Amino acid sequence: MEINKKYEPQKIEKKWYKHWIDNGYFTPKIDKNKKPFTVLIPPPNVTNILHMGHVLNNTLQDVMVRYKRMTGVPTLWLPGVDHAGIATQNMVEKELAKEGKTRHEVGREELIKRIWKWKEEKGGLIIEQLKQLGCSCDWTRQRFTLDEGLSEAVKEVFISLYEKGLIYKGKRIINWCPRCVTALSNDEVEHEDIKGFMWDIKYPLKDGKGFVTVSTTRPETMLGDTAVAVNPKDKRYKDLIGKTVILPFVNREIPIIADEYVDLEFGSGCVKITPAHDPNDYEIGLIHNLEQVVIMDEHGVMNANAGKEFEGLDRFKAREKIVERLKEMKLLEEIKPHELAVGLCYRCDTNIEPYLSDQWFVKMKPLAERAIEVVKEGKVKFHPARWTKVYYHWMENVRDWCISRQIWWGHRIPVYYCLECEEIIVAKEEPKTCPRCGYNEFRQDEDVLDTWFSSWLWPFSTFGWPDETADLEYFLPTNLLVTGPDIIYLWVARMIMATLEFKDKIPFDTVLLHGMVRDEKGVKMSKSLGNSPDPINIINEVGADALRFGIIFNTPKGADSYYSKSILETGRNFANKIWNAYRFIMMNAEKIDGIPKSKKLKLELADEWIYSRLNEVIEETRKNYESLRFNDAANILMDFIWKEFCSWYLELSKDRIYNDEDKQGQLTATFILLDILQQSMRLLQPIMPFIAEEVWQGIRNYFPMDEETIVLAAFPKQDKSFINRKIDKDMKLIQEAITAIRNLRKQVNLSPALEINVTVKVAEAKQIELLRKYQNYFLKLAKVSKMELGIDILKPKSSIAAVVQNIEIYLPLEGLIDLDAEKAKLEKQLAKLENELKVISCKLNNKKFMENAPKNIVNKEKEKFAEIEMKVVKTGELLAGLK
Repeated sequence: MEINKKYEPQKIEKKWYKHWIDNGYFTPKIDKNKKPFTVLIPPPNVTNILHMGHVLNNTLQDVMVRYKRMTGVPTLWLPGVDHAGIATQNMVEKELAKEGKTRHEVGREELIKRIWKWKEEKGGLIIEQLKQLGCSCDWTRQRFTLDEGLSEAVKEVFISLYEKGLIYKGKRIINWCPRCVTALSNDEVEHEDIKGFMWDIKYPLKDGKGFVTVSTTRPETMLGDTAVAVNPKDKRYKDLIGKTVILPFVNREIPIIADEYVDLEFGSGCVKITPAHDPNDYEIGLIHNLEQVVIMDEHGVMNANAGKEFEGLDRFKAREKIVERLKEMKLLEEIKPHELAVGLCYRCDTNIEPYLSDQWFVKMKPLAERAIEVVKEGKVKFHPARWTKVYYHWMENVRDWCISRQIWWGHRIPVYYCLECEEIIVAKEEPKTCPRCGYNEFRQDEDVLDTWFSSWLWPFSTFGWPDETADLEYFLPTNLLVTGPDIIYLWVARMIMATLEFKDKIPFDTVLLHGMVRDEKGVKMSKSLGNSPDPINIINEVGADALRFGIIFNTPKGADSYYSKSILETGRNFANKIWNAYRFIMMNAEKIDGIPKSKKLKLELADEWIYSRLNEVIEETRKNYESLRFNDAANILMDFIWKEFCSWYLELSKDRIYNDEDKQGQLTATFILLDILQQSMRLLQPIMPFIAEEVWQGIRNYFPMDEETIVLAAFPKQDKSFINRKIDKDMKLIQEAITAIRNLRKQVNLSPALEINVTVKVAEAKQIELLRKYQNYFLKLAKVSKMELGIDILKPKSSIAAVVQNIEIYLPLEGLIDLDAEKAKLEKQLAKLENELKVISCKLNNKKFMENAPKNIVNKEKEKFAEIEMKVVKTGELLAGLK
């Protein structure tokens, strides 16, 4: 076998991914005798390119999918891409702008044609990138939220909900993005706390007897005011209720009304009421039958209702001018700094404008009831469990969902208006005749549905619904959803509602919510901040396995992930360690004729110990995969493979591997090395699939295995007959003793090649027997050529000591080093350390330093003191041993 000296992940990863796809290993067959395991990918936007958040999310999914596939159940990870209405249209509109055109100039049909072209040319990039990451999706079942089948499902659901009275059209205050020129649902608005201002403005009373001072954070909206409100319990304004004020600039007469909504403590206690531009004012306006005056157009520009002085101005320019004019008119009483939360568009970060508009809505409360119940009954579980409360809070306070969007890319609303009588017809296709007047010409609603309207159907529309397909019957309910908590409302909750409503089933039984990926400083990774590396560059540099392992190893269940170059180093170094061990084992296995059957093995302590540990690790790893604690699985596997297998067992096996005179011992060591490594690769395959396949396939040449790929190989099962606590205990004592001797050697800088004698004082006679029997382990790993063992043995002259469990180990130094020179060196070191300690102690006892120095400086000095104090103790102990 030709095995490269250096591990080259790029060649190996491309080779094996192609092999897996070509052989259809990711495509499960329906087997009604087995319950499947199904995961639906959170469909990335068609505009997306892979970022570190995708790496975390998709690696978490792939780990579970690959593990479950190895347990023998039909396992499906169904992939797909979201059409991402606003984001995708924005992308193409930017390209149009470079040509000096707008969407209105090219028209709806041409724009949609261009978007489809863009999607075909550039929209599949993230899928190819997910393949590079190693995602084991069934690409033969890939879906797109605008494909024909999903479009059919969207129409079916819209019509059904409309007929049940759960979809309606109404004039409501909605969140409006003037940049994207569309409505947004509440959950598509991100809030940011900013330092703004509160303006106190004087509104003159109609009777000329003074003013009412109103407080506002948005003075530009005053032009749409239709009332001033006070709290009925506010004694300051009791006599003003029912009077009229004159609205500056537009000279509209507006009443002073009483409403308990008004906060007595907010500003002056008088608030302006703008029903067309504030959601709370809208509700008050309905109660008091107030006029609704819209003063802006869809681009956030003031319209004719704002008056000639302000018409045509951008809303924020209008604000500036209004404030200046109020000052001139002596109507601006005060400007005060004020902290407030501003709503931003989740796509373009533009300030959201509350806007009165005709929109389509879904009534959510009737749908939410069952969705709350299935979580309370434990049918759907959130991990970590703390997110369950967040889910309940949102569902119990759910508002109607605004589903119409004023863009062109997406599912067009299946509503038609008769051009003769304006009758509304909800249908999949344009009707032939109007059921009301018999006319035969119609116009379709111009709006499209919110992107999330197709996404909430993802658990069943992807399997062919509304057709009752074999896939739909077999794979629904699915099992695991892995996503971020930021879309519990936007997506997770809505999928539960929709699947219960249309399939009378839960969409999935487990929701794993992971945190976000942050940099070393704890800052959220973002391209705009320049702290988010390109995962494809990382894969090209260190390999997908190194990236996958690094991010899983570093991410506790449900927590944020902190990315740094060091986690890549961890993954790369681990892969290199595996490769070097594999190369050593295979090169030596080639030289040996045949592999014995397990019954003919000649076992010794290290052999029994590594099998005992393997079987403990098998069960620990299985439990961690099952409980979604993937980072714990990664930690356990790295410890076992690197520390126990490579650093201990492999090193101890070398004497037998090289010993041609003891054929049985040589064959035993070879068999166990191959067996432990191939089983370890099975355990590791869910996290590091590429190197696992390469190593496992190499072992198959010498070690007979029935499976053709590690992807479908059986996950190891624990065999308790191998687990031996006494063996574990004995080996632990030997390991700790060898480690202690190595540390003693380091303390006095002995050459690694120099053989030494040690004296060991034991507590029990059986320890003498154990250490004597495996003295060759000490020679191999600590260069101990002679061990003096005894219960009542005395400490040798000029020796240094270590204590391990209940035994004492002495390393006599006479003849190994120049004792006088070593004593002089240690005395000099000790004096220097004691002097440093004295200086730091003076600082820490100085009252002025402790009071005035920055906290981080004080903490550094305390850490330095503790570190030097430890060195003083250790140096003193060494010196005492020599004396």
